[in-house]
Amino acid sequence: MALKDRDPLEVFDAWLEKASRKEINNPTAMTLATAGKDGRPAARMVLLKGFGPDGFVFYTNLDSPKSHQIRENPYAALLFHWKTLNRQVRIEGRVEQVSDDEADAYFATRPRASQIGAWASRQSATLDGWAELEKRVAIYAARFNVGPVPRPEFWSGFCLQPERFEFWKEGKFRLHKRFIFKRSEGAADQWSVRQVFP
Repeated sequence: MALKDRDPLEVFDAWLEKASRKEINNPTAMTLATAGKDGRPAARMVLLKGFGPDGFVFYTNLDSPKSHQIRENPYAALLFHWKTLNRQVRIEGRVEQVSDDEADAYFATRPRASQIGAWASRQSATLDGWAELEKRVAIYAARFNVGPVPRPEFWSGFCLQPERFEFWKEGKFRLHKRFIFKRSEGAADQWSVRQVFP
């Protein structure tokens, strides 16, 4: 793993590309860890919907617990684990909401049923029974009929702007290879890198 002279985004891109060919399950699935003002951590799986120099983007309901925690504490961590490759990547940084234009553009690419589902689901609120959700789906399907489905105001995306990466590759006898990239102070495209003990 010759990583010392490489940009972490280039390394991530290469690892994700390999995972896209080899990973049995969804290679863009990632654990998102957040903590609110009470300091209690919470983690859940979300899907990566884009990444680049600006950061790593995912979408969600703005009334969800994760959204509330991000507003209270705008720092989070991501974890990609590709079991078939024996690799993982940890990413930490500050999180900001994406622009309305960016959220609109992504929402328009979603399958229509997923768009209706975004309107119908009161994410993480108590559900009295599956029939309640089916009824809400039917209501919004009828409401939008055959026309385009607009993005709900309560649904958008977040972008984690990476400040730290850790690339981990499993080794025999637990002698794993680990490289940590840390963004240099005041330089958006400069990184320090060090290898650490397993």
